[in-house]
Amino acid sequence: MAVQVLIHIANEDPILAEMERLPGPADTCITALNPRARDNKDLRYLAPNVTQVIWPLSRVTFIEILPSSEEEKIVGFVRE
Repeated sequence: MAVQVLIHIANEDPILAEMERLPGPADTCITALNPRARDNKDLRYLAPNVTQVIWPLSRVTFIEILPSSEEEKIVGFVRE
């Protein structure tokens, strides 16, 4: 199952994408599926038909893991 992430690359706008697995401590690059801008528009520096991109981790500042629709339905304890 793919995880939806927001990838922050140095000196670029954040990229919304899916990842099959999160990077491990020994990984040197990441593979992003269906990369797009936050507003779901195509990235200006990629060809329109690109579905996978590999970035070196040296360019990645950090990766945000976005909640899935299943996780959003979970109701936690609320203090009143």
